[in-house]
Amino acid sequence: MNRLYGSAFVRCTLTLRLSRAGWNHGPRLCHTAAKGTRTATSVCLRLALAGTGVVVLGLFGRHRKSECERNVKSDEVGAPGIVVAVSIDGKSVWSEENTAHEQVLATPDVENRVKCRPETVMRIASISKVKTMTIVARLMEQGKLDIDKAVESYVPTWPRKTVNGKPVTVTTRQLLSHLAGVRHYDKSCNKKDMHNDTDAKNQAGGESKEWKKKENSEKEENKKKTKNNSKEKDEFEDNEYLIKDHFDSVTSSLCLFKDDALCSEPGSKFLYTTHGWTLVSAVVEAAAGQPFTKLVKELFNDLGLKSSYLDENDPIIYNRARYYTRGARSRLLNVPYVDVSYKWAGGGFLSTVLDLTAFGNVMLYSYQYRDTMRDLPPGYLKSSTVETMWTPVKNSVCTWDTDGAMGLGWGVVPESLSHGCCKHRRFYASHTGGAVGASSALVVLPRRKLDADIPPQGLVVALITNLQGVGMNAVALKIAELFEDVEM
Repeated sequence: MNRLYGSAFVRCTLTLRLSRAGWNHGPRLCHTAAKGTRTATSVCLRLALAGTGVVVLGLFGRHRKSECERNVKSDEVGAPGIVVAVSIDGKSVWSEENTAHEQVLATPDVENRVKCRPETVMRIASISKVKTMTIVARLMEQGKLDIDKAVESYVPTWPRKTVNGKPVTVTTRQLLSHLAGVRHYDKSCNKKDMHNDTDAKNQAGGESKEWKKKENSEKEENKKKTKNNSKEKDEFEDNEYLIKDHFDSVTSSLCLFKDDALCSEPGSKFLYTTHGWTLVSAVVEAAAGQPFTKLVKELFNDLGLKSSYLDENDPIIYNRARYYTRGARSRLLNVPYVDVSYKWAGGGFLSTVLDLTAFGNVMLYSYQYRDTMRDLPPGYLKSSTVETMWTPVKNSVCTWDTDGAMGLGWGVVPESLSHGCCKHRRFYASHTGGAVGASSALVVLPRRKLDADIPPQGLVVALITNLQGVGMNAVALKIAELFEDVEM
């Protein structure tokens, strides 16, 4: 085991060559420091991870004399800021902690040359789903929410649905695992199946029709604006990804999709959907009897997440990053303004890597806590609840790791070793995120065996970048594996 001692800093620069995102011209990592080493000798983590292109380079980075020219060039090709944090057994061990003698290349604000730090606040995109899942889980434990009941029992405005002429029922459990058939941003599945949803068409309300008229009027304009700026993923070109209108309530945002046909019979096929989580938030509001946004703020307060927020434009949020995409020839561009009030639950939160690792430790603690640990406070959730959340669901798929599946809200890779000396899959839970101008990943890797009855025991890794279309899970998992043998 490698033990961390003393107050010396291990300073390394993590270079992410993420070819898929066009990061071929080098790093944008907020420099990091890990308290440790028995002596004052700095240890440099040297790593070449061919699968993800991660390279950890030496002490203090490159010489400052070429910093200006390098920064200008890297800005132009599209490599703004990335922040990483690692927690081992509940303690933060790797994040930016000291700005002295740094070669800080990363920036949350390219135009103003602001330095990127662990306190930098960015969009966490779909990692919002696992925080929403925590609210759902608490309501389940309190007996206020039955996730196997039809959603219309909580949300009467949800239309009756039919598939192939047969009435079907959507449950919250199906929504939590992306098995309800509710569409994502892409409406293509509805074009061929719209005839299956006659009840929804007959019940179409004036609010929905009014929105659709407004949507159509803006469609061509938005397509022209985003054609060259959003090439990482097709979904970034979807009109709904670039909504600028504010929705005053969760139920009002249901008008975007509630009258559309289901893409498949509930429970039969996996279809990743953020809109489905908007419906989850409507269920949560009804079960709790409180606005969803209030419940979110209460969650952040209960968990001590002081740098986590709703992604609202008006409030002054210190350390908030700006967001970027790449245009022609990979030139860095500002992303267009968007209002995410239509998807609070599925992609509407802001946070820092430190808050994300803190949240991961809350989940890890809850997962490992046992009633026999009488000298310790209980977990925020029951262990059995987290086990349910982290159990793969039949017919589901984990889109960012093909070895896994979806649990409830979380992506889960089960422990597996099919043959001797072959691939050993470690059990871990995770989620990734992709938003306009941001990408993220959160990985929770529990230890195989508890060394003592003192949770949490395991690795939590968080990564956020202010560039859209960057796959982050493989990098986060590799970092977790790198630190796995470190004992606190």
